[in-house]
Formats: sequence, C-alpha cells, structure tokens
Amino acid sequence: MEIKEIYSLFQEFSAISTDSRKITKGAIFISLKGDNFNGNKYALKAILDGCSYAIVDEKEYDVHQNTILVNNGLKTLQDLATYHRNQLNIPLIGITGTNGKTTSKEIIHAVLSSKLNCYATKGNLNNHIGVPLSLLEINKQHKVAIIEMGANHQKEIEFLCNIAQPTYGVITNIGSAHLEGFGSLQAVIDTKKELYEFISHNKGHLFINSDDEQLLSLSNGIMQTQYGKSEDITALANDKTPLLSIKYNNEIINSHLIGDFQFSNILLAICVGNYFNISTQNIKKSIENYIPTNNRSQLVKTKTNTLILDAYNANPSSMKAMLNSFANQKYKNKLCILGDMLELGGEANKEHLDIIKLTNQLGLDCLFVGGIFHSLTKNSFKNKRELGKYIQENNIHKKTILLKGSRGIGLEQLTEIL
Repeated sequence: MEIKEIYSLFQEFSAISTDSRKITKGAIFISLKGDNFNGNKYALKAILDGCSYAIVDEKEYDVHQNTILVNNGLKTLQDLATYHRNQLNIPLIGITGTNGKTTSKEIIHAVLSSKLNCYATKGNLNNHIGVPLSLLEINKQHKVAIIEMGANHQKEIEFLCNIAQPTYGVITNIGSAHLEGFGSLQAVIDTKKELYEFISHNKGHLFINSDDEQLLSLSNGIMQTQYGKSEDITALANDKTPLLSIKYNNEIINSHLIGDFQFSNILLAICVGNYFNISTQNIKKSIENYIPTNNRSQLVKTKTNTLILDAYNANPSSMKAMLNSFANQKYKNKLCILGDMLELGGEANKEHLDIIKLTNQLGLDCLFVGGIFHSLTKNSFKNKRELGKYIQENNIHKKTILLKGSRGIGLEQLTEIL
C-alpha cells in the first residue's frame, strides 16, 4: 500500500500507536522493531484491542483483513509523518542543541500559546521515532509547531530535518555530549550545523544567540533574528532565591528557572515571542507561569533541606554551567551531589576529572556517585544505594543541595531521604 493510501486512512482515524500496551481506540498501529522487541508480534492484539488497522513488515503477521503489509514499519512511520508535514502550511521551528533544548522548547511553547494554537514535542520525543510521532499529532487547528531534535551520531539532525521540514531553526548551544556516538567535539558541531544547512538550503529563518561566537560564525549568511544581552534585557541578582529574574522592557519577570545559564533560554523565548507578535505582557505572564518538571532544574523543598534537582541529564558543558551558577549563589551550607555523566566514550575519565578539579576550584563541598567518579576520587560512592546509606547515617540538614547527574544514575530517588 502506498503512503498516500495509508495517509487517507490516517486522516480518517487521526491517531498512530506504536505501543500495544497504550492503544488509542481507532488508532493505526505501526509495528516497530528493536534489538529486544518485535512489534509485529502484537499487531493482531492491537486490532483486537481496538485499533482500526495494524501495519506490519513481516509477512507471517499479515493475518487479518485490517493488517497492512509494508517493507519497513519504521520507514513507513517516517514517510507518513513527512507526508503529513507537507500538508500543513504552518511555521515549524526545529530546535536542537547540547543543552537547554527541552527547556527552551517548553518556554517558547508557553509564550506562543498565549496567542496562537501551538504544538510542541511532548517530553523529549526527539529521535528518529519521536519526531515522526510528534509530527503526526499536529492537526489543522495548530498555527505553529515546535519540534525538538536530538542526536547521538552524525547526520542524525539532517535526517530529522528531512522528516520534519522546519522553516525556522534554533541551536541553543554546542558542547561535549554523546561523544561515545559522535567520536569528537567537531563531529558534534558538524551534526548540529546540519540544522543551519537545511534552513539555509530551504531559505528559512534562524534565531541566533548573538553572545555565542560559534553560532554566529556557523550561521553567517543565513536569514536570522538575533537575541542576546543588551541594555533592555538584563539578569537581576537575587540573594534570596536561586530562581532567575530578568528585567525586560521595564518589566520584571520572575521565572521558576534556576541558574544564570538559563538567561539565554529566556532571551530566546522573548525573541521568538517578539517575532510572532506576542505582547510584552503575554511574554512576561507566560515565562512566569512556566514551572519546570521532570527533574529539570526543579526547586524542591523538603522538611530538612532545599534541593536543586537537575538529574534528568548531564554532560560536561551542562555540569560546568550548573556548578558555576551554584557556586555564585550566596547560600550557607551548600552541598553538591554529582552523578556520572554517561555516553562520553574515551573522553569519560578526562571529563570527569575536569569536573572534580572545577569543584575544588570553586570550593564546593561534594559527594560523587557512579562508577566513573568512584574510580577517580575519594568521597565517592559506587551507586546511589551506597550513597543513600551514607545520607541516612549522617545528619544532612539545613543545606541547599544540588543534585546533578545523568538520568541513568537516578539521583532523583534520593529526594525522599534528603
């Protein structure tokens, strides 16, 4: 069956499912395969549980009048998403970057939604499966969309751009992350740049941080709107809270974001808001109402401590930015609990040693957890279970504690005993 025919079915039922455990009544089920699963095995069950059709790519599972046999289920999902995108005559902002892309996406979404029906990628569905699933959720009522794009190997951003067809592009920043897949920082730069190249080739528009010399250089010659520090927009110092406040057009915006490194994310949201004619008051209200979730720079107050929970992800650049920001906060009794930064390949030991040195330079009191940190420094623990035992045996209270580490370390689970 051709994509055009499958799209006709999609228009009728308007829902796609790839997880047989989470069936939407009437949805089209698309069988995907991975190293440890084969969605074809669940195609018939999906139909019996309420799906209108099931797409399979192995002939032995084409056993029902409502199964559709294709050559490749994943490619069908991706092609269907691109076909759908090409029917939507709306601005689409593609956003990528080493750090801040999810937070920036969420703030931009909050700002644009104050005036426009705006779709944004849910959570971090930003890979070769998540991007097409996100695109297929956009409907005729949406007036603008924001699609997050992640990458852990070269040419991935180019691939995602060809699926999503962005008309606007944002790279929040470029730093060391996923080096295990990329191999080098230059490979990271080349991959992120693929978004700029797509926008340039298709005569689109960029939003560029003018304070970032690297991004300015990479975007030279491409149509763009810039944002950055200026007399009109400044960060405000506040010794009473780690939450970032800024002054913009004589208005004070009190955000729920932690860390001065979040300043550029707010500037980006303001820039995009201005571009799409969102009023200053709506921009202010939207930013102030946005509260981060999912262990991303969350302020958590327990009975005994104040926690800055940033345990969703970690890489060298985000870790250094958070540590520098935390060190500048004028609090007594500060403590850092830092977990391993994963997926750094051969650079892992060097990058972790750099973090240890930085904490010493900043004079921060730290506990380290994870196999890499444990192999490199004292005052460390192999895993969160050992660290948890230490915390329970020691009197840790009345402290402001930063928890920062890769998702795989699971530092958020320590909040119950802190």
